[in-house]
Amino acid sequence: MRALLTLAALIDRLNEACGRLLPWTILAAVLLAVGNALARKFDAGSNALLEAQWYLVSAAFLLGAGRVLRLDEHVRIDLLTARLSPRGRLKADIAALALTVLPVCLLMLWLSWPWFLSSWLSHEVSASAGGLPLWPARILVPAGFALLTLQALALIVRRAAALREADA
Repeated sequence: MRALLTLAALIDRLNEACGRLLPWTILAAVLLAVGNALARKFDAGSNALLEAQWYLVSAAFLLGAGRVLRLDEHVRIDLLTARLSPRGRLKADIAALALTVLPVCLLMLWLSWPWFLSSWLSHEVSASAGGLPLWPARILVPAGFALLTLQALALIVRRAAALREADA
């Protein structure tokens, strides 16, 4: 169990590192939005800048999901778990992670990887004039769900360790 807890701590650090970088993507997206809005006043807007904005916002959303889960800032249905004992809450968390989060994440990984790979191998570019390559935006989907999967596994390990501790 100690090795799994060490691995869980590494996953936590990975998601924390991503989470600390992502606010900068929002700042960059806001600055791009302002710059693009000003440029359009002078008929100098750019489709590439518009696409870069949504790439940055997508990165913040997708790559930050694991950190949100780690910090327990996600949507929860405490109405059901509030009545449970601490041990019951641990079991409910493990069940919820194993039966909802992990299957959805694994399905999204399975579906999004070929989508990214196809885009990357074909050098797919946005249909907009002056648009950006699409693969950087598409890799965000499997990367984000991979981080979320890892964090869900780390939480399951932690909850299982807490259950074992409660039994001892």
